[in-house]
Amino acid sequence: MTRLHRLLLAATLGLAAVGLQAQPAAPAAGNAAVSPEYRLGAGDVVRILVYQNPDLTLETRISETGIVSFPLLGNIRIGGLGVSAAEKLIADGLKNGNFVKHPQVTLTLLQVKGNQASVLGQVNRPGRYPIETADMRMTDLLANAGGVATTGGDQLVLTGTRNGKPYRLEIDLPTVFSAEQNRANDVLIQNGDVLWVDRAPLVYIYGEVQRPGPVRLERGMTLMQVLAAGGGLTQRGTERGIRVHRKSTDGKVQVVQPGMDDAVKDGDVVYVKESLF
Repeated sequence: MTRLHRLLLAATLGLAAVGLQAQPAAPAAGNAAVSPEYRLGAGDVVRILVYQNPDLTLETRISETGIVSFPLLGNIRIGGLGVSAAEKLIADGLKNGNFVKHPQVTLTLLQVKGNQASVLGQVNRPGRYPIETADMRMTDLLANAGGVATTGGDQLVLTGTRNGKPYRLEIDLPTVFSAEQNRANDVLIQNGDVLWVDRAPLVYIYGEVQRPGPVRLERGMTLMQVLAAGGGLTQRGTERGIRVHRKSTDGKVQVVQPGMDDAVKDGDVVYVKESLF
């Protein structure tokens, strides 16, 4: 085998080894939150590098109009572009202007400010959160906010805009994880969306019960279960003296006497009277 053949064989084996090891690598610290589909937005902070051209290095914030001022090229609009598209736009500008013969441009997203969504209501960490990937789902946003607080319920409301029109979606959180629904309500989050987590429904019990006060109303909870959550009746309480004060749709309060297996409703006030005998 000649020396040339040995060199070619070594190069071939080296390339094969590289191919075998070409597993997805951990993203760099600056680009940890970026996917190829991410759309750059106003306020995002980026670092732009051109290989072997340190004078063209730029770290800047994208303006409200989506523009950055880049050396040699002046103002260029990268807002709304994906990271790879923005890199190509700059590389084409440098090449077509005969500034760099074969430009290799790398854009690193340092801070996500342009695309954000808010989480409000009964969550552990309410606030505004960056939309770091184009495929961010409702459950991802909720996880960023620390999940539903102990005071929160299962009912969520997502508002925003879609195709320039107001958008509102009511979400029953348990159904998002059911196989039947196939997570259809785990919708994609877009810039400006607001996720509202309502409080958990409550029932109030007082009178001759062990622990009077508010009780979290679980789904399908009956009167017997509500009384059990309150520790049950006292020795002076009587099932025959139970009354439920319930507000109707017209705002008037009605007094009903449900059975122990009847379901109670959010806002019901359960009163247990004292036994006369």
